[in-house]
Amino acid sequence: MTGVTRTPTHLTQGGTADAGIGASTLRPDGTLKVTGEFAYSSDLWHEDMLWGFTLRSTVAHAEIVSIDTSEALAQPGVYAVLTYDDLPTDVKNYGLEIQDTPVLAHGKVRHHGEPVALVAADHPETARRAAAKIRIEYRELPLVTDEESATREGAPLVHENRTDHHAGHVPHPNIVHRQPIVRGDAEAAARRADVIVTGEYVFGMQDQAFLGPESGLAVPGEDGGVDLYVATQWLHSDLRQIAPVLGLPEEKVRMTLSGVGGAFGGREDLSMQIHACLLALRTGKPVKIVYNRFESFFGHVHRHPAKLWYEHGATKDGKLTHLKCRIVLDGGAYASASPAVVGNASSLSVGPYVVEDVDIEAIALYSNNPPCGAMRGFGAVQACFAYEAQMDKLAKKLGMGPVEFRQLNAMEQGTRLPTGQEVDSPAPVAELLRRVKAMPLPPEHQWVTTEGADVRALPGGLSNTTHGEDVVRGIGYAVGIKNVGFSEGFDDYSTARVRMEVVGGEPVATVHTAMAEVGQGGVTVHAQIARTELGVEQVTIHPADTQVGSAGSTSASRQTYVTGGAVKNTCEHVREKVLELGRHRFGTHHPAWATAELVLEGGKVVTDGGEVLADLVDVLEGEAVDLELEWRHRPTEAFDLRTGQGNGHVQYSFAAHRAVVEVDTGLGLVKVIELACAQDVGKALNPLSVVGQIQGGTTQGLGVAVMEEIIVDPKTAKVRNPSFTDYLIPTILDTPTIPVDVLELADEHAPYGLRGIGEAPTLSSTPAVLAAIRNATGLELNRTPVRPEHLTGT
Repeated sequence: MTGVTRTPTHLTQGGTADAGIGASTLRPDGTLKVTGEFAYSSDLWHEDMLWGFTLRSTVAHAEIVSIDTSEALAQPGVYAVLTYDDLPTDVKNYGLEIQDTPVLAHGKVRHHGEPVALVAADHPETARRAAAKIRIEYRELPLVTDEESATREGAPLVHENRTDHHAGHVPHPNIVHRQPIVRGDAEAAARRADVIVTGEYVFGMQDQAFLGPESGLAVPGEDGGVDLYVATQWLHSDLRQIAPVLGLPEEKVRMTLSGVGGAFGGREDLSMQIHACLLALRTGKPVKIVYNRFESFFGHVHRHPAKLWYEHGATKDGKLTHLKCRIVLDGGAYASASPAVVGNASSLSVGPYVVEDVDIEAIALYSNNPPCGAMRGFGAVQACFAYEAQMDKLAKKLGMGPVEFRQLNAMEQGTRLPTGQEVDSPAPVAELLRRVKAMPLPPEHQWVTTEGADVRALPGGLSNTTHGEDVVRGIGYAVGIKNVGFSEGFDDYSTARVRMEVVGGEPVATVHTAMAEVGQGGVTVHAQIARTELGVEQVTIHPADTQVGSAGSTSASRQTYVTGGAVKNTCEHVREKVLELGRHRFGTHHPAWATAELVLEGGKVVTDGGEVLADLVDVLEGEAVDLELEWRHRPTEAFDLRTGQGNGHVQYSFAAHRAVVEVDTGLGLVKVIELACAQDVGKALNPLSVVGQIQGGTTQGLGVAVMEEIIVDPKTAKVRNPSFTDYLIPTILDTPTIPVDVLELADEHAPYGLRGIGEAPTLSSTPAVLAAIRNATGLELNRTPVRPEHLTGT
């Protein structure tokens, strides 16, 4: 059997002594990506491979009366057609936290687009046409689409035989998870308030909208196992779910990360992984599956849509008195990451403010809507949209400025959250607001030229629908708090293998982790860490696979912290081993080997006083130092299921935004002129990458503010816009100037003092844009995204 072509390769990056931590080194995969030479998972190829296709349900909730695959099997070029009855073991479900998702639907389907059957054929079009010949008879069932239909008396159950339903904590089988947080006496505090504001907010379903659709290649092995090359966010989590369904030990399911074209949470759950492996093992041939864009909308989870009810009180001098809130997240048909999203939404629902008395409840529902799970910001995004609108309402009612009111109530280091946890690292909320407010404003009327109006700079752009007649400007502010890393007692660790040896006459370090590089820049940072700790210029990044221990998921802004921490830790131990070799070989020649503090720098062993003791080439002298070690941050604990108390998070990140918008109030069109951001990153390991991450997260927040929403028909629970024609994401023409002010206040508990950065800007950019539109129009605007009809009343 010939090998796979265009598989991931080792990324070797040369550097200099100043290309370590703190330098804006270039990505080793950057040139390959911009020139089109980078091998994404959709580029995988095997000369004798088959193509897989997934048949999906056309209805949202129905019994499967019958499935007839005979016509599909008779199609020339078809090698296999699989349904639930063809699964090889008794393990037929999978899931991140709750194993409730069937590999293929059995008995009934629970959402529009659920996988029902698989086809393998010698051509992708043959597979698609064969799948269309599979005859399925459905008997439609009543739909669960919202909280009322999910929890009313006699409501149909999305999962009839749920075994993890605990009366009290989860009061109804259609509730996936419930987390209250109670601290102090919110009722008594409300009576002390001089002003009270309330609001009901609606957050739409957002798609991760990564540009590289789900894809991968499964190759059957001669040992009865399978090699899977796939784009994912967490190789070892995939492995844990895949192997039992295949009936194979984990060591016979060998996984290698292929090029990932974006993720943002949408690749944390399985998509085509098990399907490709099942078809490969059944046919004995390699099987490739590549989703088209339509399929991709059904093949991964989305951001939870939410309804949020908030009540805040404040004294006449502007101090917050209390918070009451209820958050309802629609998790769709399967649990995915809903329990953790509920934990984040509830524990961060107060925002970065000091509020002593709270009464909070967050729940996630099972419904017949599309499954929802992880997406950048993970529960905190929905809460931030609501609490920041509330801050503006309070400031206006008290006659205070929106920034000044927030600063008056801002948390700081030492603040205790409503969960009882102390924030024990810098929390510069007031300073971030000060910085973002102090940034220069863009000039007024940028669309006015000597020749008249430049329509490209106006709301509506090149559609040429306005020439500035009804255009008004608005400015809005927002700030958010996001946890970093896995929480609530999860054993959050990572593994790194580091090898140091002489290659071609110079010392080279190889870093091997299972970290999924999804664009966040881990491959760059890992090389910088190795250069800093080992004093080498040449660093090779080994392709990520399951031949090394788990690195955890590329999510929760955790990889630079946790896998970066693992690389740093392993490099430190490798360095000690190298120094031991040096002491053994040269220790008798110079007393400094025994008495001085030694470092590796510029390919040499150097004392802390700068004296060179030996070249690393001579120290290693044909030997290699090779270590694989795990690393953990300090532990967290689960929140109490009755009160929500507990040290649930390991670290927090903070970002503030100022949005400047122009709105055509007659046509309901919005142009975001600028989205300035100030963010504390603890330590910028790669400043260029840091700014890129902040600008990217800001743009995703902009998208959900004014254009992005998956529309689900409430009568049928069917997705109405599964394409980039009808689901709009910001293009370069929609993306404003995003000036960034980076603050570096080290967290003493984290490697290099760093703070996870990827998610925080997604939180505050959305409410900042909404605040600016409210400022321009005077409208309340309590839902995302804002559409023209919300601004014109049509």
